[in-house]
Amino acid sequence: MKLLKWLSVADRFSKIYLDEQLAPFGLNSSQHMYLLKICHHPGILQDALVNSFYVHPSNVVRTVSALEKSGFLTRVPYEKDKRTWRLFPTQKALNIADNVQTACEKAEEILVTGLDDVQCSAFESTLLHIGKQIAEHTGTTRVGDEFDE
Repeated sequence: MKLLKWLSVADRFSKIYLDEQLAPFGLNSSQHMYLLKICHHPGILQDALVNSFYVHPSNVVRTVSALEKSGFLTRVPYEKDKRTWRLFPTQKALNIADNVQTACEKAEEILVTGLDDVQCSAFESTLLHIGKQIAEHTGTTRVGDEFDE
């Protein structure tokens, strides 16, 4: 139970920290990965976000809709399949992307304060492993991306 407790604590307080840092930009801790992914991959298919973030499709729809409503992205029907969307960042999103990236890097820095490079690398590898293990155990498989590296 100790592992679950401390994963929960780290997750909860990381989100609180990110919520505070991202609030001035009109974002929250559940939206930052979407914004950064779309800014780095303009025209990405909405369906690709399901694989990227290990979330249910309804979560992607909800977050994409909120980002669109807030003026951070535009949705364009995908030419090959009108049931899905291509997502493009707006200038508003591009203007804050570096600040969002910096806030995320600072949160990660706080999480690993006191760890040397070897410990930090081992910690990241371990989290990746346990995340994929529990996802696989629940029947969820996804394609990795740059957030997994």
